[in-house]
Amino acid sequence: MTDGSKKFLWGVVAGLAAAALIKTDTFRKGCAKVVAGGLQLKDDAKEYFETIKEDAEDVKAEQDAKA
Repeated sequence: MTDGSKKFLWGVVAGLAAAALIKTDTFRKGCAKVVAGGLQLKDDAKEYFETIKEDAEDVKAEQDAKA
């Protein structure tokens, strides 16, 4: 068996294993938790940057009022 054939067979085995894993409920629930965590992180970051923006606008308004 050549080296290329071995690599091909390992690729087929890995593909079949991945296909079997993807079909499980545990994998799907895990993916859902990861996506939900990512969406929560995005929302938290958006709120954080909105707060920073508001603070910067307040500082600018105070500087303009002093000038």
